[in-house]
Amino acid sequence: MKNVNLIYDQYGGFEIKRTKLKVGMFSWESLYSVKVGGIAPHVSELSETLAKKGHEVHLFTRSGGLPDYEQINGVHYHRISHDQSGNIVHQMDKMCDAMYYRYREVIREYGDLDILHGHDWHPVNVLCRIKAEDGTPFILTYHSTEWGRNGNKHGDWWEATEISHREWLGGYEAAEVIITSNILKSEVQYLYQIPDYKISIIPNGIYAGKMRKKLDPGMIKRRYGISPLAPVILFIGRMSYQKGPDLMVQAIPNVLAHRPDAQFVFIGEGEMRPYCQQIAWDSGVAHATHFLGYAPDEEAIDWNNACDIVCVPSRNEPFGIVVLEAWDAGKTVVATDAVKLIDCFINGITVYQNPDSIAWGINYVLDGMGLRKLGEEGQHLVETKYNWDSVSYSTVNVYIKASSENI
Repeated sequence: MKNVNLIYDQYGGFEIKRTKLKVGMFSWESLYSVKVGGIAPHVSELSETLAKKGHEVHLFTRSGGLPDYEQINGVHYHRISHDQSGNIVHQMDKMCDAMYYRYREVIREYGDLDILHGHDWHPVNVLCRIKAEDGTPFILTYHSTEWGRNGNKHGDWWEATEISHREWLGGYEAAEVIITSNILKSEVQYLYQIPDYKISIIPNGIYAGKMRKKLDPGMIKRRYGISPLAPVILFIGRMSYQKGPDLMVQAIPNVLAHRPDAQFVFIGEGEMRPYCQQIAWDSGVAHATHFLGYAPDEEAIDWNNACDIVCVPSRNEPFGIVVLEAWDAGKTVVATDAVKLIDCFINGITVYQNPDSIAWGINYVLDGMGLRKLGEEGQHLVETKYNWDSVSYSTVNVYIKASSENI
């Protein structure tokens, strides 16, 4: 590792004095290219924080029709275009090939990088190829697993099996592995047998204040024909089996029986959206639902501040960045027990993964039982624990550990 001096102590460990690291970040999404889900803010905001701390960060990501190169908030964005035909596995094969050739151009211009950091399975092929040719170590962060994303239907189809294989391969070849929560660690170890000594638990982060906005909630509600006095329960995320939007829709009749004026806003796209809308029609609650589809960041921020409750009805939740966003806005969260961030009755309400329990949690909060206090406790956690300074410090320590093992 070229930018690190190691001073060994009497116990065989080492103290590290570093100037700066040269980091290659590999992700299929980012805030300034193609945005898909929670990896985008994680990758971009972590990279920006590392850059602010003096490290040189090169982020390799997809183009999204944007320029091939830009420096944004101190981060070098190297965007690549690739053939997008075929299924997701074939697309990622072509993305990895394109990333590899761009990587070669970058190191010719900027010099060798000290460490590579990939996110989820998408860039595993390029990371393994560079390691095999150059010996450059890489870190892999698991944000979720294919098994978790698809309702534990692992191995039912070729695509899922191949994705799972790459998740295993990335963990096997990585010098170190970062996992965002203990529950995801258990899932990854169950699936891929990665040893404890190789794993660091480092949570997602958020910029404190990112989601906070002074606004008139009634004005936001009026845009969609909602009474300013009506309580709004917000779902925001992928409309997928993993995220459980159908469980929330099925809970609506029991909530309306308790609070007939309650309204439910769903932000996000996915294969379950038509199904959820059909459930709402069939159960006679369509009048209380608003399916907005994909929403720009500003609209999501508006609703995080205008709503009364954020509901996270997930069946599987590797971390729950939506919880941090709700907390940052000071909102009370009702989440299933798949979400392990919640300390029930302290910073949110934990419920079971069924409609009756979800309805109970929403009704409990609507009755005013600690509504404000729970959100304030979550906001405090955002400011003290789930911030990028803390996350980046822990991440750099993993970089150094992986690089020192390679010297």
